[in-house]
Amino acid sequence: MLDWYLVADIGGTNARFGLVAHGSGTIISIARYSVAEHEFLSDAIDHFLQHVNGLAAWQPLPMAACLALACPVEGDVMQFTNSPWRVDRYKVNAQLGGAPIDIINDFAAVGYAVSDLHSTDWRQLGGGEGLANAPIVVLGPGTGLGVCSLVPVGQGFTVVPGEGGHADFAPIDAQEIAVHKILQARFGRVSAERLLSGVGILNIYQSLAQLAGKPPLHAKPEDIHDAALVGIESLAVKSLELFCRVLGSFAGNLALTLGAKGGVYFAGGIAPKLLPFLESTEFRHRFDAKGRFRSYLSDVPVRVVTKDDLGVLGAANKILQNKD
Repeated sequence: MLDWYLVADIGGTNARFGLVAHGSGTIISIARYSVAEHEFLSDAIDHFLQHVNGLAAWQPLPMAACLALACPVEGDVMQFTNSPWRVDRYKVNAQLGGAPIDIINDFAAVGYAVSDLHSTDWRQLGGGEGLANAPIVVLGPGTGLGVCSLVPVGQGFTVVPGEGGHADFAPIDAQEIAVHKILQARFGRVSAERLLSGVGILNIYQSLAQLAGKPPLHAKPEDIHDAALVGIESLAVKSLELFCRVLGSFAGNLALTLGAKGGVYFAGGIAPKLLPFLESTEFRHRFDAKGRFRSYLSDVPVRVVTKDDLGVLGAANKILQNKD
């Protein structure tokens, strides 16, 4: 029977597991599970091991594993930011028969995948080619707001994980200031993630409804998106327009902070779905609108990644890097 590695990209909503063949490094199979449908991470892992055993050709347990988690990776027990799951390194190690485990941040995994992307894997929204040996920023609104950086070292990049999505939200115009006040009354501190995430779209929509004195018609982010996409409700359209403006400002701030002349990449589930809005709203204008430093950002490429399962690919790259 054949040896293999287990790789996983585990977010607040979905958990994606992959089987990587030892030797070739090829991802043979990917399975996707709902976090809400599994009480514990161990249940989802068991589900995937059963899937692998059903393929017949592979050893029942992996040689090693790399788990990319949507939470700060500190210590041996980690709590997910946007789900009730916890990860105990030693329990997972025991569940996998003592296989060595590498645990990384989920957006660090995305960072490990970016260097393998091609022009067919993204849609570019302004800017030029990007500098080959310059820093890169990767971010993505999804269940939360993930951020990581790639810093050039030698002939490649070092991935620097972080929690930039929890930086303060900085409102720019009068409408954003009004939304900030509503969210501040609700949450106290308002991070960028309070707006730039799935639930963030809902927060924006509810805030604009309150400001307009209208009852909100939708209770799910996807319903707001669908209503806005066909233009059947002005409040939904205004919500996504504000979302795109704030996303552009936030991404521009990250590019300035890191000096990301290599480019800014958007990953995750939300950005590709919002491409019609990102292309037609003030997103790129707000990315560039940094006063005296507008010209600093004007050539920085912004790329919305359309390739699926980027976190699984990154986790595979990380585990193969460790085995080199």
